Amino acid sequence: MSAESASRPLRPMHRISLPESGPPRPTTLATGTPVWLVTRYAEVRQVLRDPRFDRRSLHAENAPPLLLVPNLLDDPNGLLNQDGPAHQRLRSTVQRAFTPRAVARWRPWVASVVTALLDDFAALPRPADIVEGFTRPLPVSVICRLMGLDHLDRDRIRHWADHALSGGAHTAEEVMAAMTEFGAFAAALIAERRKEPGDDLVSGLIAAGDELGVEERQLITLTLGLVVAGHETTMSALGNAVVYLLTDGRDGWPLLARDEEAAATAAEQLLRTVPLSEGRVLPGLIRRAVADVEVGGVLIPAGSVVAVQTNSAGRDPDVFPPGPPDLSAPLTAPSIAFGAGPHHCLGAWLARLELELALHHLAARFPRLRADFTPGTIEWRVGQMTRSPLRLPVSW
Repeated sequence: MSAESASRPLRPMHRISLPESGPPRPTTLATGTPVWLVTRYAEVRQVLRDPRFDRRSLHAENAPPLLLVPNLLDDPNGLLNQDGPAHQRLRSTVQRAFTPRAVARWRPWVASVVTALLDDFAALPRPADIVEGFTRPLPVSVICRLMGLDHLDRDRIRHWADHALSGGAHTAEEVMAAMTEFGAFAAALIAERRKEPGDDLVSGLIAAGDELGVEERQLITLTLGLVVAGHETTMSALGNAVVYLLTDGRDGWPLLARDEEAAATAAEQLLRTVPLSEGRVLPGLIRRAVADVEVGGVLIPAGSVVAVQTNSAGRDPDVFPPGPPDLSAPLTAPSIAFGAGPHHCLGAWLARLELELALHHLAARFPRLRADFTPGTIEWRVGQMTRSPLRLPVSW
């Protein structure tokens, strides 16, 4: 299926069916590899936090295949595929930049990026595409400014990101060619910043990495991950949230405009209930048991591959109220949207900040924003790890 269009109408992400909540049960990946699927909130957190379920063994010689076409998440040198001290050493090179306190310091300039994009968007003829005008450029603008890449062609970044996290839209050869080019860019960038460091995330990454003895190839992989993860999921989350808010969740629009705190509460509920991916198992949420472990009354034998479904966990009826989200209500349990445990998403606080500010300023600036699309006419960006709207015409 093309990454730019779908051959049949697709449901908006908030309407898709998810695996039902229940005990761990056997299923298979697209590669044919058997896995245990974990869907309940408490058990998802258990798997993600228990060191007896690790990532490194997924790349051992006897490991079964997880992906039909390799992508950035399959790199054994990557942060995601390390465990224990090796993982913590790598993670600490970037962790300090993404603490809640550090991210809070970025609030004023993230808000300035949001308002500047909305100024430009307001000047467009109507109907205007809010994906092209706002939800796509916002996260890439933020991560480029953080990494000191304002000069870089944004279409080039999009090309690399689409291949780095491809979910079947590209061949193995196409992914390899794009990743080779992407890797060469990252290597040149690191060499440049090592020679002339600045006040940016890449320079900080190099300094911390050199201090901790991180290998050059690992610094390159970390840089690639920051460029891609720094905007891919936020772009998808924001686009899918707009679809919900302009269709089934229209009653929540005035709430977002009230203040940033109200928008932050709403954003947490949207992250919980509007999935980024369909029922497929995401590679980053797969683990392998290195010992026999009981999960939800089911014995998972050592060597088994285990996949957690955070989308289903976010709707676990034993933890969260069923039905449409109450955007004004705080979560009744800690969010699982960004994972849990040692591999909890490093960029979670930045993603939250972007969503909060984007939703608040958008609703405050355009109180009468309305959809010039219906759920059945949305064009979708597919064939990636996430699914999001390709275009969303709106008026005000």
